[in-house]
Amino acid sequence: MTSEVILRHHDELAAIVGAANVLTGDAVPAKHVQDLWGSDRVGQAEIVVRPRTAAEVAQILKYCHEDRQPVVVQGGMTGLVSGAVPDAGEIVLSTELLGEIEPVDLAGRTVTAGAGATLADVQDAAARHGLLLPIDLASKGSATIGGCVATNAGGVNVVGFGMTRQHVRSLEVALADGQVLTLSTSLVKDNAGIDLKHLFIGSEGILGVVTRATFGLQPGAITRNGAFCAVADVDSALRLLGTLQRKLPGAVTAFEVIWDDAYRVLEPTGIRLPLPVGHPIYVLVECRGADPEGDAVRLAECVAEVEDDLLAAAVASNAKELAVFWAARERIPGEILRMQPLFGFDVSVPAGQLAECLHRMRAELTELWPAVKLLVFGHLGDDNVHIAVVTGETTRDRKPEVEHIVYRLVTNSGGSISAEHGVGFEKRSYLGYTRSEGEIDLMARLKALLDPHGILNRDRMIHWRGEPY
Repeated sequence: MTSEVILRHHDELAAIVGAANVLTGDAVPAKHVQDLWGSDRVGQAEIVVRPRTAAEVAQILKYCHEDRQPVVVQGGMTGLVSGAVPDAGEIVLSTELLGEIEPVDLAGRTVTAGAGATLADVQDAAARHGLLLPIDLASKGSATIGGCVATNAGGVNVVGFGMTRQHVRSLEVALADGQVLTLSTSLVKDNAGIDLKHLFIGSEGILGVVTRATFGLQPGAITRNGAFCAVADVDSALRLLGTLQRKLPGAVTAFEVIWDDAYRVLEPTGIRLPLPVGHPIYVLVECRGADPEGDAVRLAECVAEVEDDLLAAAVASNAKELAVFWAARERIPGEILRMQPLFGFDVSVPAGQLAECLHRMRAELTELWPAVKLLVFGHLGDDNVHIAVVTGETTRDRKPEVEHIVYRLVTNSGGSISAEHGVGFEKRSYLGYTRSEGEIDLMARLKALLDPHGILNRDRMIHWRGEPY
């Protein structure tokens, strides 16, 4: 049976983008109904529309705005909070055909790309000119520029280069009523009024649809060196980070930590392990520089300086050796996902509070599930850790209990329920753990102002309060 949404909107949408770019029924790929990594939420993609230009996006939104028709915006579907998973009755607006990458501006050191371009393709465009877009994610081959902007994506290079927000120079955004705005310029300094692009970075598509973005680029590194170390505790890891940042200013671009339980998932895979299992915590550090003769030597000297804090260490003096370290780190999430059912968390905790927070978390979870496993890894240099909880039960029925324990303890430690994947549907009920009533109310008022009929990503991040008075 053809759904009401298809019957009502197919012809109008086809008139805007062409019939070939309106997908319905069996023609809708499975990727449009669930996050790439899987989640509890499986959506209903009754109709998918694929615009090719910002003008077509604007026409679609204008039509839906006038019809009060809800729309969910999709990029690469690499999220973890079901923010782009469609609800019944929603039109899916896929940005996958907005993939144009403009020529790199070498003088201004910028690159402009459509929302549907993948992060990897934009990085490659910059790299051909010896330049770097430092946003770096494990899913960069699928993650899109629009999604990176909408979630203010983080990744492994935040300790050295910052979040996506730090790299966006300007945005092209389509509002809910179909108006298209260019926000800010590609200039490094532009203080002409309120910099409105920041409203949309990290807003998860509830205020407008990003159709194009311009990013500032960095010089590409001549050298890449690294170390893989074992330490006894978080304090030792932080002393290592402090020494490296003091002795090698500006060189540390990644500082990853892996607790032993998470590291052990690599044992059965046969992958080359940089260090043996059995140490409490492992650290992967990467440094970039421009001195082929001296960079590796200086890194080795820094590691030697803190040898009293290290249980073991391996130093990579070239990109090939460093790739072995990263292969181990990047294999971990996929192996952990095999341990279903599990409950995954992307949170931030102040580094100085992290050890105590995890200790209390493990204790509370163990009281309810004596065989619980807590697998932790992440980006200690920017306070972000990923926590996988495996209770040993065969169902996910007690998910709310696990979430309450984790988010309460994170909040009590001064942390955030979301570090780099947003809120979406999955964390909406817990937003108040991190944000005040006043902050959430202001978010809702901004939503009502820019999207008065609530058509864009309705009920993601915050509850839709209905038509404004």
